[in-house]
Amino acid sequence: MKLLHIDSSILGDNSTSRTLSAAMVKRWQDATPGLEVSYRDLAEARLPHLTGGSLAGADAQEAELAAAMMDEFLAADVVVVGVPMYNFNIPSQLKAWIDRISVAGKTFKYTEAGPVGLAGGKTVFVAGAYGGFHSGDAPTNFIEPYLRYVFGFWGITDVEFITAEGLAVSPEQREASIKSARERIEGSCEALAA
Repeated sequence: MKLLHIDSSILGDNSTSRTLSAAMVKRWQDATPGLEVSYRDLAEARLPHLTGGSLAGADAQEAELAAAMMDEFLAADVVVVGVPMYNFNIPSQLKAWIDRISVAGKTFKYTEAGPVGLAGGKTVFVAGAYGGFHSGDAPTNFIEPYLRYVFGFWGITDVEFITAEGLAVSPEQREASIKSARERIEGSCEALAA
């Protein structure tokens, strides 16, 4: 079994989404002997934003990197993504990754009946971190609907969000929210041990 772990926070060791995504990966490792884990830190190893040259494959090094990212994504059975909220949405470095994975003929195809996802059969866990209260159906939450749509477009319907929110409200709220998220990580991954 292969797991792809992606982090997108720019806060390094101070990142709650990184802490939560690492806890998710650890839980999978504990429950799955022989699990192969690939890690991609999108803040440290920044991707260039998509350009016309990117689409044309004009830069051989960029094209090689995009192909490697596609291969590791397609090979993964489980994807864990750490996603902080920046100005009500995902970090731009995560969007740059999504742009490299959204490739016709690889993760989706167009048909007369509409687009069809080609990357189904994966499980995705998203570890979110929000300074305010934005989860669920909040009108300020553009992350969860967007990522659900993108993964669904690729054919992936098994997507779970575990989010710590209200992190900037107070130290007490931060602590309680992180504790609750960690408990949900343990609970959501209980089936792994069975």
